[in-house]
Amino acid sequence: MTGEFQAFEAKMRGEGLPDLAIRAFEQSFEALSSGATGLIAESDISPLHTLQSLDEIKGHSDAGQQVIGRTVVLKLNGGLGTSMGMTRAKSLLPAKDGMSFLELITRQVLSLRERFDCRIPLVLMNSFRTRDDSLAVLAQHPAIDMGLDLDFVQHKVPRIVASDLTPVAWPKDPSYEWCPPGHGDIYTALTTSGMLPALLDAGYEYAFVSNSDNLGATLDLGILGWLASEEIPFLMEVADRTAADRKGGHLATSIPSGRLILRESAQCARDDERSFQDIEKHRYFNTNNIWLDLRALRDRLEETGGVLSLPMIRNEKTVDPRDSNSAAVIQLETAMGSAISSFDDARALRVSRERFSPVKTTSDLLALWSDAYQLMDDFQVCRDPAVSPDLAIDLGKEHYGRIDEFMKRFPDGAPSLRDCRSLRLSGDIRFGKNVVLRGGVELTNREPEPLEIHDGTRLGF
Repeated sequence: MTGEFQAFEAKMRGEGLPDLAIRAFEQSFEALSSGATGLIAESDISPLHTLQSLDEIKGHSDAGQQVIGRTVVLKLNGGLGTSMGMTRAKSLLPAKDGMSFLELITRQVLSLRERFDCRIPLVLMNSFRTRDDSLAVLAQHPAIDMGLDLDFVQHKVPRIVASDLTPVAWPKDPSYEWCPPGHGDIYTALTTSGMLPALLDAGYEYAFVSNSDNLGATLDLGILGWLASEEIPFLMEVADRTAADRKGGHLATSIPSGRLILRESAQCARDDERSFQDIEKHRYFNTNNIWLDLRALRDRLEETGGVLSLPMIRNEKTVDPRDSNSAAVIQLETAMGSAISSFDDARALRVSRERFSPVKTTSDLLALWSDAYQLMDDFQVCRDPAVSPDLAIDLGKEHYGRIDEFMKRFPDGAPSLRDCRSLRLSGDIRFGKNVVLRGGVELTNREPEPLEIHDGTRLGF
């Protein structure tokens, strides 16, 4: 351990963080302090040209049904929805028919149990800020509790002063001294929480991991059966990149190791940006839907002393996110998907975008609320096949970016978007009940008073 890191170790031990979490952070910090950038050069990777698709492995559904009772649904539930002005778990937002993301996920799992007569558990990876509210929702569904812990908590790590690589001290608000370590913390947290050994002891061998704000990510028997039949230790679902995904991470092959590798935008050098954004060259992006063989994960962690060597991601921020003039800080993170490089036999599977429908903005949420998405009997939420695949919604940030402002303007829910191709709003516009939009609709209000779209209005016809 270097002298530089001792202050970080003391700070983390003072917060009661476990040894493995400290070691994982030390690994990233040592890379930073030694001058590592965390960048993955274009010259060190080769593009992926063809991958097996979900349609090609559907024949493994029977095998999936045989092992569904040994599978856990694990949802990443640490997000606060800060980009939408939220201060609690994003999964508690109303998603469809008055039910929150977390309520729908819970009902999906209960429906799977009933359909296949199995004891498939739901487990959340919470943050300290999302845990209490999320467990309160699960408590309203006592049948979801199967005697296992319903969640485990991801760790937190110190933020770093950019000028001298010391721990941030911010007495005005000590919470600004810490940050989440990224979803790559899942592997350490599974171990330190005791969740991984508990699942294995209870007979669970496989895990499907996805974000709680992505209702398109549901347990697929074909993928599960393929994972089990082919004895795949780590499987990543990827989808075709489009122009909208140019700045998103992509999958490639590492030339030095021959293994699959995930490169995020923060790991791309400026000189490589043109290649990074070339969607014809780098065709596939990570959906963050990950499938794990828990026994293989346990074995790999034992080989590495409990800490996977995941590439460091360096993010530069200001200590006070509301004050761009406050001191510059560095946040060190790792990505869950980057663990694909930790396994010789890891695979990637090409899936349709139906399995990737995350809600990152209020524009995404409006589409989900609308009739562009249907709620099925098993509580899956599916895009209506009649809806334009290019449906684009652009809500102005000033009046719609924050969830409270957004809800003021859609108090009775979303307008009908089933026959809409695009919607662009600018200014204060408020929608009544049963509004129907069709084709391309653009509305602008430059007046200080809100523009009222009255009940039953039909636009774009």
